[in-house]
Amino acid sequence: MKTIEKVILVVLIIVSFSIKAQDQPFKVEVFGKGNSILLFPGFTCTGDVWDDTVTELSKDYQCHVFTFAGFGDVPAIQKPWLPKIKEGILAYIDEEKLRNPVLIGHSLGGALALWMATESNSYQKLILVDALSSTGALMMPNFKSEYMIYDSPYNKQLLEMNTTDFEAMALQMASGMTKDTSKQEIVKDWMLKADRETYVYGYTDLLKLDLREDLSKIKVPVTILAATEPYGYDTVKATYETQYKALTEYDIKFAKDAAHFIMYDQPKWFIDNLLNSLPE
Repeated sequence: MKTIEKVILVVLIIVSFSIKAQDQPFKVEVFGKGNSILLFPGFTCTGDVWDDTVTELSKDYQCHVFTFAGFGDVPAIQKPWLPKIKEGILAYIDEEKLRNPVLIGHSLGGALALWMATESNSYQKLILVDALSSTGALMMPNFKSEYMIYDSPYNKQLLEMNTTDFEAMALQMASGMTKDTSKQEIVKDWMLKADRETYVYGYTDLLKLDLREDLSKIKVPVTILAATEPYGYDTVKATYETQYKALTEYDIKFAKDAAHFIMYDQPKWFIDNLLNSLPE
């Protein structure tokens, strides 16, 4: 009888763990020892985007590398996607007892780090890699957050797009995000592997997120590493000045001849400036 009870208990534990794992809005891999750094990838990217970065940082820091739900091999979750990602990260920080971590985020990951810092000053520093406070405002004139809804003709078109057309779109997008043709294939493949609903509705969440006014609440140091391509230094500089107008103080460095994936286009510049930006 006791044997049966033990078997039942083990089964219940396994089932409970499986349910929890399926509900987790991300996967985390941890490398190195030291003060904690959380690394958030951009939209559709896996944590692999940080591989070279982690090789350097893990020498002196403990790196927590995230891949978000619906991307790579991480199961999708129900929408709203981005708010669940944020709440999950906050729970992870609490559960792991991570004190004053540094947040490093690329693109979407940078916007996520900003969002977290508008609600709490319990982070040591933010390092944002080609990330904006309002992606929607960059893309649309007279932008308002409430314009972004899940049930839209554009989203319907993306959901119904056939594989061939979607791949062609992904390749075109990837070619503008990095100059390195071998990396363009990787970026494209991340897009193709992404859960389609997450791709559509998750991006709607990102467009809806408008932190421009809330930046005034951020009290932790912020460094921005910004790409100059394909728009050119003057246009990019003006964009960041507009997007970060409400942020009291920040340091910005521009990566010349680099597109959105700075870590691919200017790897040495990226690592050097990243290391120099970390708190001592």
